[in-house]
Amino acid sequence: MTDLLLFAIPGLFIILGALIVIFARNPVHNAMGLVLTLTSLAILYISLNATFVAMVQMLVYAGAVMTLFLFVIMMIGVDKPEQTKEEIKGQKLLISGTLILLVSVVVFIGLENGFNWNLLFPQSQNTLEGTPSLLASAMFTSWVFPFEVISILLIVATTAALALAYEFRKRETND
Repeated sequence: MTDLLLFAIPGLFIILGALIVIFARNPVHNAMGLVLTLTSLAILYISLNATFVAMVQMLVYAGAVMTLFLFVIMMIGVDKPEQTKEEIKGQKLLISGTLILLVSVVVFIGLENGFNWNLLFPQSQNTLEGTPSLLASAMFTSWVFPFEVISILLIVATTAALALAYEFRKRETND
């Protein structure tokens, strides 16, 4: 029963924070919802005896990254009215359809070729007690593929953010 409560209470706060991020109209409130989500995730890590990961979660994500997010939100200016006109007609539908198609193709190819999904998502042996050496050894042996996928995703997201910021500044100087 205690294990269920240690999972359910932070889990509810994670979901609550995620809903605030999705549905709040004020960007500062969105950022605070993300802080709630990241802090609750750190509490969940502590309940799993991964104290090192929990401290990194609090210091790096809930601390430094959220400070950066709030700084960017304030620098952009949240009081300016936003342009809600779509640049490309139906771009949301196009992106959603493309994403669904891509995921479907990957799953279909994986199922057809008898892909060993345990390589992608290895089963936890529950031996990780939160020490940095065990975390590093698990991350770079049995979890190396998901680690590399996340690395590539972060590089793509950073490149996209830089491209969007460049276009935004280019448009502002032309106006």
